This record gives sequence, C-alpha cells and structure tokens, in this order.
Amino acid sequence: MAASHSTENSPAIDIRHNIQPGDIGYIIYLHGILYAEEYGFDHSFEPYVAGPMAEFVKSQTEKDRLWIVEKDKHIMGSIAIVKFSEQEAQLRWLILHPEIRGCGIGKTLVEEAVKFSKKSDYDSIFLWTLDILPSALWLYKSAGFQLAEKKKHRIWGRMLTEERYDLKL
Repeated sequence: MAASHSTENSPAIDIRHNIQPGDIGYIIYLHGILYAEEYGFDHSFEPYVAGPMAEFVKSQTEKDRLWIVEKDKHIMGSIAIVKFSEQEAQLRWLILHPEIRGCGIGKTLVEEAVKFSKKSDYDSIFLWTLDILPSALWLYKSAGFQLAEKKKHRIWGRMLTEERYDLKL
C-alpha cells in the first residue's frame, strides 16, 4: 500500500508500509547520519535504533506497522507503531530528511500512526523523544500527546533530556 503526498512546492512523496530489502538498513543509517550532523550524536545512537528495529521486523504482528517515506525511490523518512502490550503501543522512529521537512509529511505520519493504533484496538500510545527536537514536539503535542516524564542523562555522547509523551485513545 502506498499513498502519495505532494504540495505546490514539493514533488510527490510516497508513503508505504510494505518493507522491502534494504529499507531497515537505510532507515537506521538515516537516523545515524542525521542525528550526528544535526545534534552531535555519537556512534552509539545507531545501534540504539538498530537493535529494536531488527527485533520489530523479526517479530512484527498485525498490530505493528512501519511507514516508509520515499521521494524519487529514495528513503527519506519513517515512523512506526510497535506493540508494547495488548493495550499499549509505542510510537518510534519518526524521522524526515531535511529536504522534505515543512511540507506536512510529519503531521500526516503522526495522524496515520494514531489512526492505525485506534484501528488496532490500543488504549494508548506512548513515545520517547528529546527536548531538543521542537518540530517533533510540536507534532506530538498537536496530536494530543501529553508530557508524562522527563529524565536528563548522558546518552549518545551528549547530556540530553529525554521526554515521555502519552496519548489516551
């Protein structure tokens, strides 16, 4: 299944959820490269993404979904809903290449993730993010997610504040 998204200022963007060879590796790579370039994360961030993503792919159920964003057949982003328990989903791996930010794609991805979670009979969704990601925070808050917890610690080569957000469905 693929959906198309375009605006006057951007070419068509395809969003699909059928995982193809190379997708997972490229999404992990995108996280590693972009977070290093934009936020100074070190090499330890990539395995943080890779381990859980590999487990997700190996044990994926009908209550899990990974959306993959493509532009001109190149992966430019992702988002996922991961089954945490029968009642609770975790939103993970939201990332967009800078080239396609600001076109409403992040909002579309978050809306699709919430819609899928409701359809999958989850009672709630939670996510972990960072206080240094204002665009992502805005997306989550505008979808109704509420701050539930904060923790500050050294991770990925930096002192960072992680924030947990919850959404009751």
